[in-house]
Order: sequence, then structure tokens, then C-alpha cells
Amino acid sequence: MILVTGATGNIGSALLKELHAHGAGPLRGLTRDAAGAVFPDGVEAVEGDFAEPASLKPALEGVRSLFLVSRLGPDADVLEAARHAGVEHVVLVSSITVQTHPHLGPAAENLAVEQLLKESGMAWTILRPTQFASNALMWAASIREHETVRAPYADTALPTVHPADIASVARVALTEPGHQGRTYALTGPEPVTARQQTEAIAEALGRDVPFAEISRPEARALMAAVFGEEAADAVLDVTGGDVNDELLTVRDTVSQITGTPARPFRQWASENAAAFR
Repeated sequence: MILVTGATGNIGSALLKELHAHGAGPLRGLTRDAAGAVFPDGVEAVEGDFAEPASLKPALEGVRSLFLVSRLGPDADVLEAARHAGVEHVVLVSSITVQTHPHLGPAAENLAVEQLLKESGMAWTILRPTQFASNALMWAASIREHETVRAPYADTALPTVHPADIASVARVALTEPGHQGRTYALTGPEPVTARQQTEAIAEALGRDVPFAEISRPEARALMAAVFGEEAADAVLDVTGGDVNDELLTVRDTVSQITGTPARPFRQWASENAAAFR
């Protein structure tokens, strides 16, 4: 049995579809609302809340492989619950900032979860993706209202990764040998700037989407109100304020593991155009 947590999220939903398509059952998807979840036929929907690790016990029953996104709850308790339930292998989604910006608070937190997993006694595979293509959804409301997209560091190009590529690598790690005890840095196939992302969304919509670069202080004020000051500073550093060669490197990990080229941002924009209409 494979349990996919965050099963209705950008990575989890794609992963369940991939696992189902490859005949990797039995499969179980964890969600806060099992009744409202729409999963592929034959996938069992189970309810659980990371904030309450005890609620995960029924979902973990009989599970041997677990897909886990870090820092959605008390990770030490979640991993202990998994170990106690007999889980043998955990595929963990961490962050590339663990290796590119280890001095940042969120990166240190991700590294701590990685260490917890390595010390748990369960087999592990760690995925460290870079910036998600789906982060562009933060502009969706503005674009739907035909307002200007405002972002800092407009021309800093990062190798943004499609969440479905993270899912593809996770599927291979969960179902094929040779991936336990491995850590994979994941990126998209090319660098793309915020300005170029907006242009790709405009192309998918078939209309102009105005874009304006804003200063770091302007962006920080908006982000701190939502994420808090430390997280806002960390995001701003890794999206343009403190980039380095390690962060900017395009990696072929996705194609090496899956046999399929990584998906470009414009593909994500086309597939998700409805969110911006």
C-alpha cells in the first residue's frame, strides 16, 4: 500500500494519477475532506490532519510506502507515527534551498526534517525541488481581474519546476528499485523570469497581461502580511535578492530518472490557463 499525503495538492494529485496509470496500487490518498476528494477509480480516500498526528493512524494502517511533504505539521510526530505503523520507505519533498541557502530559517527547518527521516530507521528518498511553476497562481486573482501583475526581481531567471515533474520522480522512487538513500535536486528544463512567466500566461490566455516590477520593500510588505517577515525575506532572497550559481543551475535529474524531459513553464501555463480566466 502506498499512501500519498497532500493528495489534493499540486504534487499529490499528479502523483496519484501517475501511480494509478502505472498500475502501482493499492493506493490511498490522504486529505482533510475524503467525501469531497476526486481521485482516480480505485484510490482509497482517507481523512487525516497533519496538525493532529494521531488522526493519521487509520490512514497509515497497512502502508509500506509513504509520500510526504515536509513542514505541514509536527514532522517528528508524523514520522514516528509512520515508523510505528510499519512504513518501510518514505519519499520526502524538501527544498533545494537546503543546499543553496542553508543559512535561511526555512531551509534549516527542511534540513532538520531530512535528518529526522534519515534517523528514523525507515528507508528514505529526498526530493529537493526548486521554485514551483504553480507559485504563479499567486497572480491568478490579479490576472482574472485584468489587473497588473506586480513582482520583484522581474528579470532574474530561475529553473522553475513543474509540480507534475516532482510527482513523476516521486512515482519512480516509490515504485522502482535503486532510489532508497538518494537525494535528488529537481529543476525545470530552462531558466524563466517572472516577466517571462507572465508572458507565457498571457499567451495561454490569448490576451495581454500587464506586468510591472516592484521594489523589494514593496514586495516584502505584501508578503510579510501573509507569510510573516522571516519567510518573506527568505522567499525574496531565493527569488532574486541572494541568488547563486547552485540555485540557478539547470539539472537533468527529471529526465535521468523518469526518461522524459522536464516540462517547461509554458506547458504549465497552458495546462492551468483556466485558473487565470
